[in-house]
Amino acid sequence: MMRANYLIHSFSVALLSITIASAAAPPGSTALESEPLPAPSLYLVQAATLSASEQSLERVHAKVDREFEIIHAVSAYLTAEQADRLRSTAGVHVFRDRMLSSRSLLDSVVTSVTSTVGAVAAPVVTTATPIVTPVAQVAAPVTNPVLTLVTPVASPVVTPVTAPIVTSVSANTTLQDGTGVGSPSLLYETAYPQRVGADSLQRSGITGAGVTIAVLDSGLWQDPSQNFGSRVLASIDVVNGGSGAVQGDPYGHGTHVTSIAAGGAQNVSLSYSGIAPQANLVIVRAFDGTGGGRYTDVIAGLNWIVANRARYNIRVLNLSFGAQPQSYYWDDPVNQAVMAAWQAGIVVVAAAGNEGPSAMTIDVPGNVPYVITAGALTDNYTPYDPTDDRLASFSSAGPTFEGFVKPELIAPGGHMAASMPSDSYLANIDPGSMSPGEQMFTMSGTSQAAAVTSGVVALMLQSNPSLTPDAVKCRLLASTRPAVTSGGSLAYSVFQQGAGLINAPAAVNSSATGCANQGLDINADLAGTRHFGGPANQDANGNYYIMDLAGGSTSASPLAGDGYTWSQGYAWGQGYTWSDGYTWSQGYTWAKGYPWTGGSTWTQGYTWAKCYTWAKNLPWWTDSQGAAGTSPASIVSWVPNQ
Repeated sequence: MMRANYLIHSFSVALLSITIASAAAPPGSTALESEPLPAPSLYLVQAATLSASEQSLERVHAKVDREFEIIHAVSAYLTAEQADRLRSTAGVHVFRDRMLSSRSLLDSVVTSVTSTVGAVAAPVVTTATPIVTPVAQVAAPVTNPVLTLVTPVASPVVTPVTAPIVTSVSANTTLQDGTGVGSPSLLYETAYPQRVGADSLQRSGITGAGVTIAVLDSGLWQDPSQNFGSRVLASIDVVNGGSGAVQGDPYGHGTHVTSIAAGGAQNVSLSYSGIAPQANLVIVRAFDGTGGGRYTDVIAGLNWIVANRARYNIRVLNLSFGAQPQSYYWDDPVNQAVMAAWQAGIVVVAAAGNEGPSAMTIDVPGNVPYVITAGALTDNYTPYDPTDDRLASFSSAGPTFEGFVKPELIAPGGHMAASMPSDSYLANIDPGSMSPGEQMFTMSGTSQAAAVTSGVVALMLQSNPSLTPDAVKCRLLASTRPAVTSGGSLAYSVFQQGAGLINAPAAVNSSATGCANQGLDINADLAGTRHFGGPANQDANGNYYIMDLAGGSTSASPLAGDGYTWSQGYAWGQGYTWSDGYTWSQGYTWAKGYPWTGGSTWTQGYTWAKCYTWAKNLPWWTDSQGAAGTSPASIVSWVPNQ
């Protein structure tokens, strides 16, 4: 039996709410019956070709709901009997659709209770009850598991002191860190373009112009001050099978991440609020007005993006949502669609998740080894003082269950101010995070870190349009440096910070090649002929480390420096054929029938050794040489303070 705590969530932390997912029956069913027959449920049915998937439905007398050429699958409402018959058909894979609903919080942690019955779940907001500590989710039997957009994090998010909106301040106003410098009539500004060096690139004319970023989220609200205008080349609303244009963003999350990645507002000093302020945009709405959605909607959106990539020059795809893995990465249908986007030449950036600091908390689709997965940095509420920056405690950590190091890098994601309509779902539930008199909202999460990263990728592609997705990932890794202690060892494990903090100018100017996705074969992966594992392992004390697999060895001995080999690239970025025989010490094994039907769960609670404690003034390496790390590098101890 599947449980309601299998969730997809957009990785932002912002509001007080209790979300209850209530059922909506499929067309043709009645809401109230004394003894209702089991209602058909929505499934994904996949075969070797789209035609074969359609033919399999014909054999069980079911009707195609939607087609997904991107993964050779269709959706359909099936009875339990029909689903069982399809499962017994050779070459046919059946996935129960997973629902998405959004949960967020601010200043207090609230219980998110999910109860689902029937084929389609719709979240309903009720009165928020603040509590002091996180409460475990209620695990109730469900017909369709729920995917949500946010994981609770026990940390305060403050009302913003920064905002990329045209607003004058009084001459008597005392400017704080983050509100800008210079003139007493200065317009408020955001600090994150400066933190990653995007501001210097913008001044030199590298603004993302000519590059299109696709944002698959909850839509886009446009205001004249945002300067999106004609840069929005196309939009489509695929929620619940729709195909019309996006009419806004009643939820608010999509506008927030789009504003960070490509907001075009400027202050009087001509500083931009977003990372790639002249990039073009394609907006795909797959989440409804309360953040709810479905796997089928997300896949439909991905299908449309890949089909229209050439028409709109879509080079970057931002995915600020995720779900707890329930299968190997290659078996998950959303992951398959994401891999197809990468294969088609689109650089995919995914949020790592907000379930840190525990190990093995990277979510779908951030667990896809090919894509760029972003964790979150917080500036510790001192935007123009980088010396006390640190990893956000909520940022999800690797390794993935297949042994890959994730996230690849970290980017600003703490208390990020960006555009949002004041009448949106998020703003109404959490009005304290709206900037007074402005259409600005403050959220924390790896959703925001992914948006920063997507903007940096757009800058790279404007500078060098010939870069492939693998080349972009390589140059990001090669230009990024980790946080280290005063003694030169890693301040955070490679499984928490990847290569380290993103650096936009270094990435744009990098000439690195061949240092990402080595040993992987996306064509074979999608064809199902080969799948891959990474070099991570766990020792007898619960510490994770990088195995020395040079030359195809399956040795489990630790690699010196915990995978950082600065002159040769990143050993931890490699993949190895799953059937080669190397094993993790704990032997992670899935029972048969992983994809959504058997209710398989990953074991949780892996212990990290706690050796490092954060001290201020730990440098993020900016030179070309990194210090040797330890084997294994361990997780840092801290209290949440984002």
